[in-house]
Amino acid sequence: MALMDLNRTTEEWEQEIGSQVNALRIRQRVEQTELAKLANVSVGAIKNLEGGKGSTLKTFIKVLRALGREDFLAALQPEVSVSPLDVVRSGSTATPSRVVKKRRSF
Repeated sequence: MALMDLNRTTEEWEQEIGSQVNALRIRQRVEQTELAKLANVSVGAIKNLEGGKGSTLKTFIKVLRALGREDFLAALQPEVSVSPLDVVRSGSTATPSRVVKKRRSF
């Protein structure tokens, strides 16, 4: 699957994210049981996340933190280049351009 394929189904995104979490865990030489303990989740939750079989957002965040990848979470918050309040205060009626962010892999 191409990295820039933004037209994926929810299931395809679950598979991709799970695959990336799995690869990250393996690169860090962490067993699923160890990661489960570090993240304070069940081994089944790790298997579901890595297998793309669905997971909660809470589990995903706990796993990313346990793997030291809080930077991925920070990447979800886009930098504000134009303050909406400044636009209103200026009286501008121009429509702001759409901001396109670069995708980061974890």
